[in-house]
Amino acid sequence: MIRGFKFVALMLACFLMLGVQAQAKDLLSEVKERGELVVATEARFAPFEMLKDGKIVGYSKDLLDEIMKDLPGVKLNQLDLPYQGILAGLVAKRYDFVCTSLTITKERAAKYAFTLPFSTAALTIVKRAGDDSIKSGEDMAGRIIGIQAGAAPYFTALKDYEKEVLIPKYGKGVAELQEFISSDDAYAALAGKRVDAVINTVPNLAPLVKERPDVFEIVMPPFGPPTYFAWAGRKDAESASLVQFFSDSIRKLNENGKMAELQKKWFGFTMDVPMDKVPEPVN
Repeated sequence: MIRGFKFVALMLACFLMLGVQAQAKDLLSEVKERGELVVATEARFAPFEMLKDGKIVGYSKDLLDEIMKDLPGVKLNQLDLPYQGILAGLVAKRYDFVCTSLTITKERAAKYAFTLPFSTAALTIVKRAGDDSIKSGEDMAGRIIGIQAGAAPYFTALKDYEKEVLIPKYGKGVAELQEFISSDDAYAALAGKRVDAVINTVPNLAPLVKERPDVFEIVMPPFGPPTYFAWAGRKDAESASLVQFFSDSIRKLNENGKMAELQKKWFGFTMDVPMDKVPEPVN
């Protein structure tokens, strides 16, 4: 009888310890307890995230500020880091979350937990204003195209477009693909006639063309399949609560009209994005 009691007591102690460990592995609770949320951003992706007077601003920053209202007492620590290593740093647990605009892809979805999307990521090209030799994505055949280094989904989409459209129809893909550290560098190369066009998303390019219509012109419609931007956390049990928190907050901002208001502010138009679930990536 005594042995049985000791066994039950031991098992109860084990369950209690497991409960404490499970609680300790809840990242959202940990963030609330420490009073700080650490996120990584690459602030060179206007108008989503960019630097102004030394501070991160943009559509994504405004969304993040709204979401932080649901975490009273928690301070936001937003790190500005190079895009190329930002996901590796997430895996290494150097920060809690990645709040920079990431295209939802199959490769990434297998490794990271995405939030609900907050923007379309449909790809198109921007050309020099008045260049009538480029009228659609098909006119990339035989051209020198600029692209941001590290933007793997853009490379994949272009390669698929070459294989499915350009090569079968024209017998060739792009002549050369030049990589740039930032989109701004690519746009400067386009204005300087070092490249013929630059690949980016419709939301990124719309404000550029609006601000400098005499220099740049967007090419529509987009090429490639429908894609979306979202944020990402680690794909583990510990991070699931924080990923869910971000998705719930994004859905709330969509439903109460705040997201549309911010889209109008930063892009000049609104976008329909899936809110029932994270969309299945098409590439």
